[in-house]
Amino acid sequence: MEHLIEQALPWLHMAFGPDPDWKQAFLTLLTPLFLGATGVEYLYLKRHGKSFFFRKNEVITNMLLGGSYQAMEMVWFALFVNAFMHWMYGFRFQTITVTPLNFLGLFLGLEFCYYWFHRASHRIRWFWCAHVVHHSGENMTTTTAMRQSLFYAVNLHQVFWAPMLLIGFPVWAVLLAYGINLGYQYFVHTQAVTRFSPWIEYLFNTPSHHRVHHGRNPQYIDKNYGGVLIIWDRLFGTFEPEVEPVEYGIVRQPKTDNIWTLNTHEWKDMFSDALKPGTSWLRLKHIWAPPEWIRPGLQEQSNLRDKPVA
Repeated sequence: MEHLIEQALPWLHMAFGPDPDWKQAFLTLLTPLFLGATGVEYLYLKRHGKSFFFRKNEVITNMLLGGSYQAMEMVWFALFVNAFMHWMYGFRFQTITVTPLNFLGLFLGLEFCYYWFHRASHRIRWFWCAHVVHHSGENMTTTTAMRQSLFYAVNLHQVFWAPMLLIGFPVWAVLLAYGINLGYQYFVHTQAVTRFSPWIEYLFNTPSHHRVHHGRNPQYIDKNYGGVLIIWDRLFGTFEPEVEPVEYGIVRQPKTDNIWTLNTHEWKDMFSDALKPGTSWLRLKHIWAPPEWIRPGLQEQSNLRDKPVA
């Protein structure tokens, strides 16, 4: 594995700089495949009379959100994330040489960490403030995978990869494994695929499982957090099969295509709630409590109101 990376380093350094974000580099290299898959998806759905899944305004919004996310990730990696992850790596218990077998172990470990990161992104409001952007689309196509937040870069979610760094896996390998995890997930954002064979559906996150994850149907909310594997959801009680048709979006849906509003509405609500009068403990709880938590006696809390149309 390291030998292959060393062979590719001169070209990668020319394209992405001397110390690149391997996650972003990997996803950038996959961009032609992503766009090709979206084209195939559109033609398939059009042939079956379902091209209406590609709503023009939403697809454009998804792409703008994806582009702004990528730009922010690159800037913040250079300013902070690279140094922060190397700082965490400095506390490692050992130094692990990356071999193909070790990388497989890293990938499985990171997938486990990703499950908890993703679960926290739904159950802790601070992380939900960024993740909500991804869920605010009211449809599901592969372009929905591009629908990401500017503020993923700055909300310190990198702490979820700390176990892999402390075990001794180098920063570049952790970022590459994360990139592979995210790259796989691009292809599960689709309504063009129904179900695979039972053993695949049992082990892996599939389009059917991920459609459930994006549903605002009561039984689908906060289910199916796995990135590549669905086994963590089966183990920890968060698995839900796709039964009834999925209603996409979030409970309090912002009716807007304005990418700044989509990126900031939940942050504004959270800080507005935290700044309302009350005890310091209850005010701060808005930051780490679940998004639906209601402060006792607070009648004007944001999650009791519908989102305004922008």
